[in-house]
Amino acid sequence: MIKRLAVFCSGNGSNFQAILDAVRKRRLKAEVALMVCDKPGAYAIQRAARSQVPSVVVSPKLFKSRADYEKFLARVLKNQQVDVIALAGFMRILTPYFIRAFRNRILNVHPSLLPAFKGAHAIEDTLKAGVRETGVTVHVVTEKLDSGPILAQKKVPVLKSDTLKSLENRIHRIEHQIYPLAIQKFMTYKKGIK
Repeated sequence: MIKRLAVFCSGNGSNFQAILDAVRKRRLKAEVALMVCDKPGAYAIQRAARSQVPSVVVSPKLFKSRADYEKFLARVLKNQQVDVIALAGFMRILTPYFIRAFRNRILNVHPSLLPAFKGAHAIEDTLKAGVRETGVTVHVVTEKLDSGPILAQKKVPVLKSDTLKSLENRIHRIEHQIYPLAIQKFMTYKKGIK
């Protein structure tokens, strides 16, 4: 049975596009049932429209609290019978309530070799640290930030000539390769998904 996937975005949506491309090429056997975006005006919304993927674009600022926002999202996902959630540049930390509601069904792609350089500024932190190697990690989201079980990792060298933009571009290319593969692997072997 084909799993129903929701992709959460906040910006450009390049990982969302990589997921859509993998589905179209049948490398990812899933239905992208929904795109959720917290930033009205984000380019990911145009990507969803072009691919005829239903989208929910709702700013958290419209809600009294984070809990109210996430309860709304949880209702939408349950109504859409979503099996797996893929965070793809979604720049919000989810609360324990939401993570428990979809326990072991939320995946994230992170621009470092976790456990190194957790958090929102991983690429910048990598350059500041002067390390020679970084990478990409796909992991299951847990209540502890960037600490869930690792599904896939791939190394990316840090070049002496790298700028934030050049390193970011190389990391994104790797993300686009391994995220759809890791989602497929997760859905194939995750028997607990209903």
